[in-house]
Amino acid sequence: MDTLKYIIIYLAAMSVVTFTLFGVDKHKAKAHKWRIPEKALLGLSLLGGFAGGFLGMEFFRHKTKHWYFYAVVIVSLVLWVGVIYKVVVG
Repeated sequence: MDTLKYIIIYLAAMSVVTFTLFGVDKHKAKAHKWRIPEKALLGLSLLGGFAGGFLGMEFFRHKTKHWYFYAVVIVSLVLWVGVIYKVVVG
C-alpha cells in the first residue's frame, strides 16, 4: 500500500504543476507573450496531471475549444486508473 500512497502523491503533485501551467499559459496568451507549447500541457496531463489539466481548462477557460485536450485528459485518467488498479489488486 505504500506504493499507492506514492502514486497518489505523485498524481497530486503533477496535477498542481499542470493546473499552474494552464493558468500561466492563459495569462501569457492574454498578454501576447511567449506561450507554453501545447505538447507540454498535453504531456503533463498524460504524465499524471490529468486532474489539474481538466481543472485548469475549466477554471481558466483555457483550451476548452480543443477537443483533443479533453481526449488526452480522459485517456490519461483511464490509464492511471488502470495503474492504480494494478497496484491495488496486484
